[in-house]
Amino acid sequence: MIEGILETALYAEDLDAAEAFYGGVLGLERVLRAGDRHVFFRCGAGILLIFNPAETVKPPPENAPQVPPHGANGPGHACFRVARDHLDAMAERLTAAGISIESDVTWPNGARSIYFRDPAGNSLECAEPGLWSIG
Repeated sequence: MIEGILETALYAEDLDAAEAFYGGVLGLERVLRAGDRHVFFRCGAGILLIFNPAETVKPPPENAPQVPPHGANGPGHACFRVARDHLDAMAERLTAAGISIESDVTWPNGARSIYFRDPAGNSLECAEPGLWSIG
């Protein structure tokens, strides 16, 4: 039975820019970098995988784990859980780093989200944990 999401993957051709953004601007802990193929970050209990799509569509070397080739074109989306009391500070951190807040939404259930983009154009969201409280 599925218990939750362990990994989330986004794609970026410029891994140096992605590493600077996710590690420096967002403050995530880098777990692993493999050349120009991928960089992984710890994100709470899960892992955020940033892959270079030009590299992940290639079959892996014989001595590496045999993960099927994969990739995506165009911007993806990921949402980070941020406590309500920290959303303003996150928006200020992003703005100070020159990142535009594209949208600041209060949903019908009262939860709030902010939307912005990473250097690869992926749509990112920071939302309070109550966003998916349904009832």
